[in-house]
Amino acid sequence: MGNGNSPKTSKISRTPTYPEPLVIPALQDHKQTFIVLHGRGSNATTFGPPFLNTEVSEFRAFRSSFPHAQFIFPTASKRRAQIYHRSVINQWFDNWSLQTPNERTGLQVQGLRESSAYIHSLLKNAIEQVGAENVVLGGLSQGCATALIALLTWDGEPIAAGFGMCGWLPFRKQMDDIVIASESSVENAKGGEDDLFETLGEAVGDRDDDAPTQAIAFLKEELDMSAESRSTAAQQVPLFLSHGVEDEKVPVELGREVVSCLKRLGVNIEWRDEQLEKHD
Repeated sequence: MGNGNSPKTSKISRTPTYPEPLVIPALQDHKQTFIVLHGRGSNATTFGPPFLNTEVSEFRAFRSSFPHAQFIFPTASKRRAQIYHRSVINQWFDNWSLQTPNERTGLQVQGLRESSAYIHSLLKNAIEQVGAENVVLGGLSQGCATALIALLTWDGEPIAAGFGMCGWLPFRKQMDDIVIASESSVENAKGGEDDLFETLGEAVGDRDDDAPTQAIAFLKEELDMSAESRSTAAQQVPLFLSHGVEDEKVPVELGREVVSCLKRLGVNIEWRDEQLEKHD
């Protein structure tokens, strides 16, 4: 006889299903692979073809500019979006309002962990085919945010490059706080403060790693990912980020905060403001 309580298994989330990616073959011999993530609520077939037709140089679309590149467009799994009254949509992770990005950050954890693991599997497969030096990862909007987290938690070989458009960085404030606290502790030490070791221990968790490494370790721990590896692969991957200054969905200030944070983490990053009015 049952005791009237719901079985524990009813509260366990099912593993999300990621549809087969849209794979666009290289126009010529396959020597490079681009993995590009769509934004929230979209999918590979809606996002991929227009992306490839985007002009990136004079009279040349993205695809024709990289004739040796295979393009992989994954589709995010279906998840309930709390801010949309729990509607089921394609999203790499759930998140609350971007007007208050530091609220309800716990919503992000499961999706970021699962989607990062999925992206890591795509990276490993691409690297086996063309080598890490020929693999690029990028994304738009929430796809950009996911690509950044996947890069920061990547323990494999450094890939050729990363890029993102109109994105933000989940847990940016927490990682910033770790590095800034460490920098302040060092400055206090120069001024003769006696509590250096106590303050620095609080900032970086009483470990011997530098602050950027500790910030990335925090991210992995927050996402319930293994933090045993102290890989600095992300610091060896050049990044290019751009953002429309009049973006109505993802404020450009969030993009600028990404740049400041990633520079503190030791990432080589290039940033460009785009004079665009729409979130494209």
